[in-house]
Amino acid sequence: MRVIALAVIGLSLCAVSVARADGNAANGESLFKHKCGTCHSIEPGKNRVGPSLAGVVGRKSASIETYSYSTAMKGAGLTWDAATLDSYLTNPRAKVPGTKMTFVGLPQANDRADLIAYLSTVK
Repeated sequence: MRVIALAVIGLSLCAVSVARADGNAANGESLFKHKCGTCHSIEPGKNRVGPSLAGVVGRKSASIETYSYSTAMKGAGLTWDAATLDSYLTNPRAKVPGTKMTFVGLPQANDRADLIAYLSTVK
């Protein structure tokens, strides 16, 4: 019985990873415009209240020299891959206590997957 339970849990975790990687970029673009675009730009070098998110996927946290990051973000030592972005976008302040980001997060996994899919297209 335990083997079956562990197998089900393992398969569900795989399904979550696939969902995160296979988000809907078109919906993610809409989410970006409505949830993120006020504070973030997708133009390289164009920072707003938050740093530009152009090329964010694969980038090290606090790595844009022209943006003034919080001490917490400077010390976070993150790489913005899909899993890290998913965790951060769930609750930014829990992932990086002391971050300047005031956004409370996206509670819906599919919204996070869509947003990450979109950000993956923004080079």
